[in-house]
Amino acid sequence: MSKRIEASEVNAWFGDHQAIKDISLVVEPKQVTAIIGPSGCGKSTFIRTVNRMHEVIPGARVSGKIMLDHQDIYGSDISATEVRRMIGMVFQRPNPFPTMSIRDNVAAGLRLNGMHGAGDIDDAVERSLRLAGLWDEVSARLKRPGASLSGGQQQRLCIARAIAVEPDVLLMDEPCSALDPVSTLTIEDLVTELKDDYTIVIVTHNMQQAARVSDTTAFFNLAGAGQPGRLVEVGPTAKIFTNPDDERTEAYITGRFG
Repeated sequence: MSKRIEASEVNAWFGDHQAIKDISLVVEPKQVTAIIGPSGCGKSTFIRTVNRMHEVIPGARVSGKIMLDHQDIYGSDISATEVRRMIGMVFQRPNPFPTMSIRDNVAAGLRLNGMHGAGDIDDAVERSLRLAGLWDEVSARLKRPGASLSGGQQQRLCIARAIAVEPDVLLMDEPCSALDPVSTLTIEDLVTELKDDYTIVIVTHNMQQAARVSDTTAFFNLAGAGQPGRLVEVGPTAKIFTNPDDERTEAYITGRFG
């Protein structure tokens, strides 16, 4: 687990609209990389290209290369399903399967990937819920609907579902934007714990959150209205927040725009 991502000159379009242009970014294993930038600058689009979620949208296309260690995730020898098993994703709003129990929410990906033994599934469900810091809260009610949990618990359930299949990378798209401050802190603590086993990329509008949880920060920006998003700079989080190389990064960090 925990692999290096290397994106080279990645471009993405929705129909005729180019969303991101020439994004080249290395994400190191066993680190948290935060992606920050104003709304509409392509942060979410970029991470969706990293696990091929982008291509489920009609008319969308991607160019460039994205390597997971030494494997081209857009290569002809690998399917989108395989990529999404290796590169899990947690979305902005908690999205447990509403008709499924807590247990079955976590087990869904396991079954999709060929695990059918009840004992093996139960062990994997417990392991994933423990890693997500949720086991003690739900172990006595695994048959209840996942949607019956609080918002913060639902998001941790979605994280448990994502890590149940033991991916190499965990992408998190604004995972705390719909949560209260207490739940947000719980998710941030969880992210810090999980980076020992996973390569983690988190998209966030919250500057304080990026500063708290990430080792590396990448700043995306727009050249102008209607223009595609670009990577302005990337570096150690402490440097990006205290001494960035580009004046546009400093302007965004200090709140002068965005």
